[in-house]
Amino acid sequence: MKTVEGKRTVFLGTPSFAVPCLEAVARVTRCVLVVTQPDRPTGRGRKIVRSPVKDKAIELGLEVAQPEKIRSQTFVQRIRSLKPDFLITAAYGKILGKKLLDVPARDCLNVHASLLPKYRGAAPINWAIINGERQTGVSIMRMAKELDSGAVYLKEPTTIGQNETAGELTARLAVIGAQALVETLENFDDLEPEEQKHTEATWAPMLQKSDGLIDWSEPATSIAQAVRGLHPWPCAWSYLAKVPLKIHAAVALEEDARSGVPGRIAGIGKEGIDVDCGRGILRILEVQAQGKKKMDVRQFQAGARLEVGQRLG
Repeated sequence: MKTVEGKRTVFLGTPSFAVPCLEAVARVTRCVLVVTQPDRPTGRGRKIVRSPVKDKAIELGLEVAQPEKIRSQTFVQRIRSLKPDFLITAAYGKILGKKLLDVPARDCLNVHASLLPKYRGAAPINWAIINGERQTGVSIMRMAKELDSGAVYLKEPTTIGQNETAGELTARLAVIGAQALVETLENFDDLEPEEQKHTEATWAPMLQKSDGLIDWSEPATSIAQAVRGLHPWPCAWSYLAKVPLKIHAAVALEEDARSGVPGRIAGIGKEGIDVDCGRGILRILEVQAQGKKKMDVRQFQAGARLEVGQRLG
């Protein structure tokens, strides 16, 4: 086992997924700078919000930088002046460019939430669930010019829970990623990175709100996977009486393979709202009407006055 105590690192990350990795880097190395996205206005009130990584860096007493242009000559020179041994990224959200990748004395490492070369791109956790994968994991890779294409130092697989949402899996993979990152750093001199099989690469593009719109002609199993994979954002949704309705939780009734009219409400009960799909039935468990809070279906039914035969979509 090697130690990395005293090694100089620059950490780049933005969302909550990156926080356990930042904590790990600060614990086992000398983190000389934390780079995160600029504060942005969010929500209806457009309140300026700091990234989770910035909050954690301040808590840890680390210096923070928030460049608008990560590849500017001024910022590259600033990083170069710090003489880092490693640049480490975890969901930073911008491509670094060759000049930055050439700066560290040892290597540039990225914590990616998939078993590369599967699911390169911005939303690997979501698409793994949406596509019905049974296993995913974290890869610690050497950053390269092409997106998520670098050689891999370490892979840490995990099974996706049967009812696990993207939000729940993200939190779990964040911890797994931090542990794998520490293992990579501590054993760096003994690890031989393995080139990816580029012909086997699959892609996980950034999600859009429109990705959440449910196609009721799809099988119930596929729709249930989408509900989990799109939670907590952008959420699966459909129209009810021409008004958007978010679906936060649902299960496929695989034992009932009959096909009705896609989107038709086939049953209403204490257990949920049953909707016909292209194959099978989706049982909706938790919803959110426009302008309302999330609620279970019993609360929703009390105000919505649904009837069997109504259509979603």
